[in-house]
Amino acid sequence: MSPAPSRPGPADCAGPSGSPARSSLSAARRARELALTVGGPAVDVLVVGLGATGAGVALDAAARGLSVAAVDAHDLAFGTSRWSSKLVHGGLRYLASAQLDVAHESAVERGVLMERTAPHLVGAQPFVLPLTPLVSRRQAALAWAGFRAGDGLRLAARTARATLPAPRRTSAVETRHLAPALRGAGLRGGLLSWDGRLSDDARLVTAVARTAAAHGARILTRVRALELTASGARVRDRLTGEEGEIRARSVINASGVWAGGLVDGVRIRPSRGTHLVLRAARLGPLPAGLHIPVPGETNRFVLVLPQGDGRVYVGLTDEPVDGGIPDVPEVPETDIGFLLDVLGSALETPVRREDVVGAFAGLRPLLDTGSGGPSGAASRTADISRRHAVLTSPEGVVTVVGGKLTTYRRMAEDAVDAAVRTRGLAAGPSPTAALPLVGAASPRALAALPAPRRLVRRYGTEAPAVHALGAADPELREPVLEGHPVTRAELVWAVRHEGALDESDLLDRRTRIGLVPADRAAALPAARNAMGQALGSR
Repeated sequence: MSPAPSRPGPADCAGPSGSPARSSLSAARRARELALTVGGPAVDVLVVGLGATGAGVALDAAARGLSVAAVDAHDLAFGTSRWSSKLVHGGLRYLASAQLDVAHESAVERGVLMERTAPHLVGAQPFVLPLTPLVSRRQAALAWAGFRAGDGLRLAARTARATLPAPRRTSAVETRHLAPALRGAGLRGGLLSWDGRLSDDARLVTAVARTAAAHGARILTRVRALELTASGARVRDRLTGEEGEIRARSVINASGVWAGGLVDGVRIRPSRGTHLVLRAARLGPLPAGLHIPVPGETNRFVLVLPQGDGRVYVGLTDEPVDGGIPDVPEVPETDIGFLLDVLGSALETPVRREDVVGAFAGLRPLLDTGSGGPSGAASRTADISRRHAVLTSPEGVVTVVGGKLTTYRRMAEDAVDAAVRTRGLAAGPSPTAALPLVGAASPRALAALPAPRRLVRRYGTEAPAVHALGAADPELREPVLEGHPVTRAELVWAVRHEGALDESDLLDRRTRIGLVPADRAAALPAARNAMGQALGSR
């Protein structure tokens, strides 16, 4: 086995004053490490897929001292991991379906992210459930019982009350203060609850991948795995078209909804979750998000999620998907109509179709166990368990599927445990539950950073270094797009340190400007300029 790399701590990952050190990802590093990996000595672990789970696998294995190469046909967080609700759920939904183990696991992992590994990226989000005339008193009582049970999950997971406040009832006046767009007629009050909320799901994946890189993992985007075996993979560099072999002592398939295309016997039943993007001005001030009950359902809600960047997300659906798996899922008009109808049931002025400035859909990689059928208990993807599964093929390839964004770290740990056990690798237990990601620090340390709060919430301890780029060059202080807070300095930073290789990486994943097509088109010249400026100054 190759010598175990030293394990850098948070300071090594971020460097002094938040400047990156070994965690930086760039085109030059990719080219150098790709040349060392393809046709080179075998690595201990080859990871296929660089969404949240795949990046988590790379970090878990590297943090145990194993040599790691991780490949993705596209970019970090290209698939499902950038299409989530941006929430870090505490498992309340799973209590309602008696999946107690899944609920507890979710609550534990939420606490890990909020208090240990990513407090700069995950904070507490208040939600109000308005008690409109469409919400019966029985439904309200069930929801209140659920929120109290959710607080019990918080307690069982040992997450501090200071991290997640207690649920409480609100008057009609306070409910409208938290969400002025609500219809006042017949409003009886509301139920206020709290959950974890990401500043950006794709940024979490980037932080995980960069932390893995700081521990020695080779993070190789634009590298497609053409064929997997237990001893490696045949791959193609999508930038040059060249093919070659990556040899490995173990292979972990973390390619999400595409997992079944790489390993025989893995059956995925995708579920589509759709979100709408609205301008924040359309709904007015939103100090809290909204839980709006879906009529006729006892445990389904449409969520209204203010983003702090002039946008609001409204989601989400849970619909089965048949046929091939596209790289970027399309949003059907039926999903848009459904979300607008539910939203309109609670608002004073309904949102119209023309108010929808963008929409996105993600495919959840749910494991198809073969149970149920058209009339069976598992006929709806909403009813399929969110438990993750780690499967080992007869040839020895480990596949991890199912689960959800909140539990990516536990999924990664279980997958690496399986690879270590199956392939006889020399590695100890996972340290990742206490391993801070790039940019992480205590709330007190984050509050003291000399940088705008918006940057701190996105970059943590690296925020001063991002801010300094703009201080050194007035042009980089300028917003990429009028009315949107992202600056040109953030684009340059993404190219130099976050592995962005083209304009799509910048607009669609390192920032989320691309969620609104009109904004994406307007920002494209700035993204091209940033690519040239960042690469030309190296």
